[in-house]
Order: sequence, then C-alpha cells, then structure tokens
Amino acid sequence: MLFSFNQVSFGYDDNLILKDVNFAVNEGERVGLIGANGEGKTTLIKLVLGQLDATYGQIIKKSGVKIGYLEQSGGYESNNTVYQEALLVVREKLNAVEKLNALALRLSNELEGSHEYAVLSAKMESLNKYIAANDCYNAEVKVKTVLNGMGFENGYDQVIDTMSGGEKTRFKLARLLIEEPDLLVLDEPTNHLDIKTLYWLEEYLSTFKGAIFIVSHDRYFLDKIINRTLEIENRGVCAFSGNYSKYKILKAAKVELEQKEYEKQQEEIAKLEDYIARNLVRASTTKMAQSRRTKLEKMDVLQKPYVPPKPPKFLFTYDISPYERVLNINNLTLTAGEKTLIQGGNLSLTRGKKLAIVGENGTGKSTLIKAISSGKNSAIELGRFVRIAVYDQEHANLNLENTVLAELWERHVGFTQTEVRSALARCGLCEEDIPKQVKSLSGGERAKLALCVFESERGNVLILDEPTNHLDLPARESLEGALKTFDGTVIFVSHDRYFISAIADCVVEIEDKKLNFYEGDYESYNQTKKRLLETAAEQRREEERRAYEVNKQASFRSKQERAEEVRRKNRAKQIEADICRVEEQENYINCQLSNPEVLSDYTKVAALSAELEELKRELDALYEEYETLI
Repeated sequence: MLFSFNQVSFGYDDNLILKDVNFAVNEGERVGLIGANGEGKTTLIKLVLGQLDATYGQIIKKSGVKIGYLEQSGGYESNNTVYQEALLVVREKLNAVEKLNALALRLSNELEGSHEYAVLSAKMESLNKYIAANDCYNAEVKVKTVLNGMGFENGYDQVIDTMSGGEKTRFKLARLLIEEPDLLVLDEPTNHLDIKTLYWLEEYLSTFKGAIFIVSHDRYFLDKIINRTLEIENRGVCAFSGNYSKYKILKAAKVELEQKEYEKQQEEIAKLEDYIARNLVRASTTKMAQSRRTKLEKMDVLQKPYVPPKPPKFLFTYDISPYERVLNINNLTLTAGEKTLIQGGNLSLTRGKKLAIVGENGTGKSTLIKAISSGKNSAIELGRFVRIAVYDQEHANLNLENTVLAELWERHVGFTQTEVRSALARCGLCEEDIPKQVKSLSGGERAKLALCVFESERGNVLILDEPTNHLDLPARESLEGALKTFDGTVIFVSHDRYFISAIADCVVEIEDKKLNFYEGDYESYNQTKKRLLETAAEQRREEERRAYEVNKQASFRSKQERAEEVRRKNRAKQIEADICRVEEQENYINCQLSNPEVLSDYTKVAALSAELEELKRELDALYEEYETLI
C-alpha cells in the first residue's frame, strides 16, 4: 500500500468538498480519477501530495514513498539545455560508474593480498551491487530513450527557459519518467502531446514499475493505461475495477441496481405505513399494526440515489442542404511566417462526411481549417449552398464584456428571451450563469456558451477546432452524440482520440507538408499508423540495444574479470622489474667479457657466455609474456 484515505473529509468553512472518502492505492496499480468539473479532483490530488490537510479522517502514506507530480500546466524553469537537465536526474547513477572506474584504477596499483587491496575490493563490491540494482550502466541510454519518445529527439540543445508552456510541461513529464518515482501523479498528462508521442507514452507506461494515479479527460488514454477507476461524485469517491469503458458498464449497472432497491424499499415502506394507518386503531389488528410499526422503525432506510446534474444537450440542424461536393482543395500551399506548412495539398470531400484532421503539433491543422472557413484561398473551393459554422478553441468570437444572455440574443434578435434562455439551459448554462459576464465564466462554462452560439448558426458544414477542450466527460459525450446524429458535414481537429474514434468516418493527416487522406474510420487509420510507428520504434530499439551492448561490454566487468585485470596489471609490473633486472645482469656480463683479463681465462669466458645465453632466453620469455598482458 502506497497511501490510503480513511473516512477523509475536506472543506472550507461550511462548504464540504469531500465527505467520508475511503480508498487506497497499492504498489504497481494504475488508477484513474474521473469526475465532473468542480467535483474536487484537484483537491483530492493536493490531499495525496500533502499540500492540503484533511479536515476529518486520516491519510496514511508508506514511509519514504517517492511521489512524482505533473501539474496540468506544470511549467519548468531552467537555464540548462534539455539534455543537461535530464542528465541531472541520473547524475548519482553516472557518478557511481565513474567512482567504480576510479576504484578499479586504484586497485590496479595495489598488491594483491595487501590491506589496501582488500579495502578497495570491498568498496568496489558494494558499489557494484548499487550499480547493478539501479541499472547505472544504462542510465544515459534511458535518458535518450525517454527524451526521444517524448518528442525531444531534435531538441537536446534547446534551452528550457526558451520553450513554450506546452513544451515545458512535456519536458517535466519526461523528467518524471526518468526519475521513476514509486507513484506517478499525473494531472491531464496528454494535453500537450501529439499522437506519435501518445503512442510512445502509452507503451512506456505499460512497463512502468511504479504506481500511476491519473486525472484525465482522455478516455482513450484511460482505457489503455488504468486497471481501476475512481469516480468523484456528490462529495464521495466510488471505486470500479477496470478501465474507463468497463467503468461505464459497471456504473450504469450500479445506478440501475441502487434505483431498483430504493424503489422497492419505498414501496414496502408505503405498504407498511398504509397498513399501520388503517389498522392501528382497531382492537383486532392493533398488535399486527404495532409489529409492522416496529419493523418500520428498525428498517435501515436507503437514501435516495444521487441523480447527477443533466449533461448539456446539443442539437445541430441546418436550413438548406448543399450540393454533393462540399469541399475541393487543389494544389494548396499554406505558410506561417517563413515556414511552409502545406505544399501541393489536395483533398476532396462530399456531403455528409465527418473528417478528422490529425498530425503532429505545429504541422498546420488549425491553420488549415481557418483557411477553409475564411474562403479567401484560391486553392480552396466550397460547394454551392455550403453554409459554414465555425467553433474556435480560443473562443475568440465571444465578446467578453457581454452577459451570457446578451451574447446569444444579440446574434439572433428574432428570438424571444424564453427561446434564448431555453437554448442556453439546454447547453448546460444554469439560471445563475445567465446574468454573468462572459469574461467571468470558467473554461467549461465558456466552452458551453461558445457551442450554444455555434449550433445557433445552423451551418450545414461544421468546422470545429479542439471542441472538447474544457469540457468534462458528460459534456464531451453529449457533443459526440449530437455530431454523430448530425446528417451534415463535419470537419474537425481534436487531440481527443476517443472523440475522433466516435465521430470520424475519414481522416486526413498533415505529414511532410502533404495532405494524406485515409478512407475509413479512425481505428483503421490508427492501425496503419501504428504499424509504421512500431516498425520505426523497433529499428530505434535495435540501435539502442546495440549501443547498450557496446556500452555494457566496454563498461561492465564481473568480479572475476576485475580480479583478472588486477592480476594482469600486477604481473605486468613484476615483469617490467624482472626485465630491468635481467638487462642489468646482461650489461654486467657483457662488460666482464670485454675485460682482457677475463678473456684470457677460457673457463671464465665459457661460464659467462653460458650465463649470458640463459639471460637472453629469460629476457625473450619475459618480453613474450609481457606482450600478452599489455
């Protein structure tokens, strides 16, 4: 168990946000936390991190647990480059390898069996255990693997302080993956990731050794990663086994069961009360009535099941149908400043199609749909009777100084106030939101207002840029349903793969400045792209594996190998000393043989010559062995 909540409640003054919460997260678990906006997900995370203290109850954490936290807008400040900052995470591991190499060098200069030799050997043995346990030899390879996977393969030298907010959040996530904490707490981790990086992250997290606690609106991501779902609703937390799709099934069954049990008990209570009322005053039935009243008093009355607020309901309609061909793009070139985004792009779209535009960040998805909606580019031709309605992710078309009511009514002065209020209420804006200024609305409320304005335009071609941003899950699913049943044409950009999968029946990908069209739904496109990415990833892993093996062979030595190297170095030193000794004896004998007195004594000359011959043989043997050691 990493941490647990035991009857935890939290609130400010009389405003209770969480009440009697009980759950635990164990080692290795993958837990998703979901709930409508404003239900307390961020509050619960802060309680886990210790940034807030429980008002009541107890939060227990495992001693020494290491928690890594990614905020939803988790900026990062540093004057270092991406690679320099990432290496700081594994500096201790790299230092351990350097220290081991330094100890090995010192050991080679000590005589085997000496006290210093024994001390250094013990230190090396201890250090080698740490290195093996923490995979230190592979630390730098891991850094590069994570940075490449998180989209920094061409940005090692980029200074972190010069990056955008999204890039900083992405780097912070990469840094957390390199750190490998016991528990990863991730708040909307997919917000700033493109499809390629999402694929990599999902695969990487599937092998992550620690536990993961995720808050996310990305249902596709939740389905891939989590094995347990926690839902915050009505100040409580309920646990469901399985991923998000499994949660939807279990939640529906739970709500249905609770409602049936409540209704059944209410029927029983009504019958008991009716019997008591009719029979209590009769002498013949008083005892039976009293018995039923006792039963009623002892009954554990079920609370009426919580009914969550109704999600918004969107409805898209139009007045006139366009011709069959609604869009034709021929040899399109799009630029942003001096950067060419699309060159020679071609695309044709017929009435009723639902087209998802995908591609990596910065490839020009939003620029493309702006060009389509503006109608100012000669390479883009719209069909006859096409009426475009545009949803902008920045909500730039909203007047921030207007009230909510005025923002819609000023656009449609023919509406009655009742019609305007009804439209706003249907889109999820309640009575107290109506007099508010647009600038005071939350992100989710502003998105609902923008969608209400958008649907009132009655376009037969709907163009949407990141429509799920700021929407909670019920609102996203409501929007999905409305767009699926809409019989007009939809062109949209989204990072929400669940949303894309639910709506798109064709996909265009912006890649290498081209518009690559894929007929079929998102899943068929997804499989095609995944095969290509897996092939590229396999090639990259093979290169990394080879680099690792080379590094391992160059760096890793077993205890026996290190001992053998030390023995070899000691032997080489001994041979060097023996060679010096033999060469000195050889010089001495040669000096003797050049002495006239010695040369006149045949017996001495013969003895010295024999000794000299023996020294040469010894010297040759020493040199031959020395060559095998160096």
